[in-house]
Order: sequence, then structure tokens, then C-alpha cells
Amino acid sequence: MSELEETGSRSEAVLSSQPDAARERVSRLRQEIRHHDYRYYVLNSPEVADVEYDRLMRELSELETRHPELCASDSPTMRVGGQPVEEFAVVEHVPPMLSLANAFDTGDLRAFDDRVRRKLAAEGHAMDPVDYVCELKFDGLAVSLRYVADVLVQGSTRGDGARGEDVTHNLRTVRSVPLRLDREAAVRWLDARGWGPLPESVEVRGEVLYTWKAFEATNEARAARGEARFANPRNAAAGSLRQLDPRVTARRRLDVFLYGLETDVPGVVTHSDRMALLRELRFPVDVHLKQCHGIESVIEECLAWHERRAELPFEVDGVVIKIDSLHLQSVLGAVSRSPRWAVAYKLPATEVSTVVTDIIVSVGRTGALTPVALLEPRDIAGSVVSRATLHNEDEIRRKDIRIGDTVMVHKAGAVIPEVLAVVESRRTGQERLFAMPIACPACGAAVDRAPDEAVTRCLNGECPAQLREHVRHFSSRRAMDIEGLG
Repeated sequence: MSELEETGSRSEAVLSSQPDAARERVSRLRQEIRHHDYRYYVLNSPEVADVEYDRLMRELSELETRHPELCASDSPTMRVGGQPVEEFAVVEHVPPMLSLANAFDTGDLRAFDDRVRRKLAAEGHAMDPVDYVCELKFDGLAVSLRYVADVLVQGSTRGDGARGEDVTHNLRTVRSVPLRLDREAAVRWLDARGWGPLPESVEVRGEVLYTWKAFEATNEARAARGEARFANPRNAAAGSLRQLDPRVTARRRLDVFLYGLETDVPGVVTHSDRMALLRELRFPVDVHLKQCHGIESVIEECLAWHERRAELPFEVDGVVIKIDSLHLQSVLGAVSRSPRWAVAYKLPATEVSTVVTDIIVSVGRTGALTPVALLEPRDIAGSVVSRATLHNEDEIRRKDIRIGDTVMVHKAGAVIPEVLAVVESRRTGQERLFAMPIACPACGAAVDRAPDEAVTRCLNGECPAQLREHVRHFSSRRAMDIEGLG
């Protein structure tokens, strides 16, 4: 046994025989692991290697096993997922989780601003221009989190807005959800501004979602197990969070972003102040939040996201515009199920239905034959899409895509057109099955598919399609970067 191992064994023996020492070590480990969780899952700036993080988690788990009296609901070890529940309990939302009215163009945004200014003037708060806040409208599942004495005690889905489902056991597995609030940092921030105190009970609201990277990883894992792929990140996130078995949720790398604080804090008088406080409490919040003076500034921000959404690592379907002042929000109130002080500007759809008019096969630089769906042209996220790659023969079989099918198409990562699924209810019986060619469509040479590959390849090294793609690759920006070559 090495000197380090002997020292570790002696330390474990001391901790096992001295409950106070074990309690202190457990407390320090939890604090250190929470810090690393925040750095990794919220700030995306880890300070330790995975092996060191795993060592800390293992030590904490072993100590809690030897000292079960030290186990706590806010321990990082609780994220692995407990036992399944039989059903979801009902949670009453007070205040209700309201939905938002939609704006589809700049005219709708100006009409919203006009309604706001007229209502404020009628209530004795004439203001022109109005100060707004713009933040991303995440495409996931809305949730509410409630903390008492800084510990997460309840997490629920939005449901119908008045009542949701208790999914606390699943939300604990989401790494970016803090199990304990950093009250000290928040109190320091509040004290520096002469604000506070921070109440013992805190309720926040936000959105659980998949990043594109995690979504693709989950789909690859499902495909490897012979399971159907999820159609889109939104449905996948909703299904993952509503699992009766939290161990299933724990295996799916969900994220969360918070966009609302439902607890009044003295001195915190604007929505942007609330978001700053949530950051101090170590919640992940939208870093793209922007304060806008007047509706023209709001319009400029909304239009900018038509292009910028492709840069995001997750799906968004719009921009939420809110009046920044909490007092003016209360003056305006709500109508039916929507607040008067907020509106959702909807970005162009990234998912539409269209018809597969044909399936052709392209030949790539390596000789790979790739089936491509020719589609009835549709506008998706601001550009006309008329074709989408189908990857390989197995993918066509798995999704059962036929020529003539009505299909759902979206831009994967808001960039690449992809056929999500077939709308089987629209089938007429006239659809035709597709078969991969037995000869290269470019040169007529023999093709082959290796037993351990999903790709069919042309065997002719002098295939004109391959040669053309070789030249294109050689001159491309990623290779020799030859400018002006036609």
C-alpha cells in the first residue's frame, strides 16, 4: 500500500470513529461540490478535472453511507435519482403561471406598446417611451421551484397554469438546478445596495430544456438501444421530466434557465434587478437579457434574433418582452390568462409540414451514397427549404419515409434541414417505398455496403462525382482556401 493510500485509510478510520469530524468533512465536501457544479453547469467554466470531481463525489457518498444520519435532501448525491413514484401529486400555483399573448410582426409589437402606454396613462402613469426587458423564449417545459431555508423543497410543472404536477424528484437530477441557495452571496449583494432582507421562502420559475448537444447524445443512445429517436428537444424535455422513475431523468442531460422570481424582496423594484439577484443565488439565467428604452429598441432586438438564434446551443422560439418596472407590472395586471405587461414575439417557425416529392441519391467525396429528400418548398426560420438529407438507408427504414409522404421538417440546430417524422394519418396509399440503387447514380459502377457500416459506397475511384467533390474540398475554406475558384 502506498503512503498516500495509507494516509487516506487512516483519515477514513478517523472520520468513521469521530462523528463530528465526519459531519465537518461532509459539510466541506458538499460546499466544494456545489461550487464545482456551479462552475461547470452554470458558468461553463470548470476548475477541476472530471476525475477529481468524481473523487469528491465518491468520498461524499461513502461518508453518507457510513453515517446515514448525515444524509440530507440538498446533498449533491441526491441528483442520481431515487426510487420511482407511483403517480405525480398535484401542486397549486399561487400566483398562477400565466401564458403570454403572441406578437408575430413589428406591427403587433407596436400595437402592444400602444396598449401599454394607453393603459398606463389611464391609470395615472403616463410614460413614453416605456422601459422594457427582452429575453429569450426558451423552447422547453415551464417549471416552478420553491426553496425554504435555502433548500429545494418542491419543483412542479406548469400544467394548466393553476395546477401542475410535483416533479421534485426529477428536478433534483438536473445538474444546473441548485439544491441549496447561496444565501451569503445574495445577502452581500443586497446589503451593498441597501436592499433586503431576503425572505426565508423563495419561489422561482423557469424552463427545463435540452441543449442541441445533449439532445443528439440522447438520441444516439436511444438509437443504439433500438429505441425510437425523440422528434424534437421540447417534447424530449417534457417527456424526460415527467418520468415516474427519476433514474431515467438523471440519465438525460437536461438543463434549466430561470426567468422569474415570484418572491418580493425590499429594494428589488425591476425585473432586471430580480434577474441579477437570481444570478447571485447561483441560478442559471439568460445572459442575453437586454434592457430596452422604448418599443423601437425592442423591435431592433427582436429582429436581430432572426439570424442570431442559429448561434445558440439550444432551441428558442421567440423573444419575451416585459415591462421592467415591477410596480408598473402590477398597475397593468392581467387579462384572462395573460399579463398585460408582457408579450412573446414569435420567431419564424423552425418546424413545418411538407411533402416528399422524390428521393434522390448524391455521391460524396469518399464515394458515400446519401439519399436526399426533395420537398415541396416551405419557409422555415426565414429561408425556403426544398431538400433535406436522409443520411442513409437505415434512417429511411427507421422513420419509414416514403415518396409522397407528408413529413415534419425542421432546421436541426436552426441551420440544417432535417426530416423529423412522417405524418402517417395523411397517407393515401399512393406513397412509394424507396430502395438504394445497385449501381452508382453518377458513373454506373458497382456499389457496396460493408456489414459493419450504415453507408453504401461507390467502388469506382475515378467516379466523376467523387472527383468533383475532391476538387471542391481541396479548394474549400477548410482546406487550401482558394478564393475565386469557380
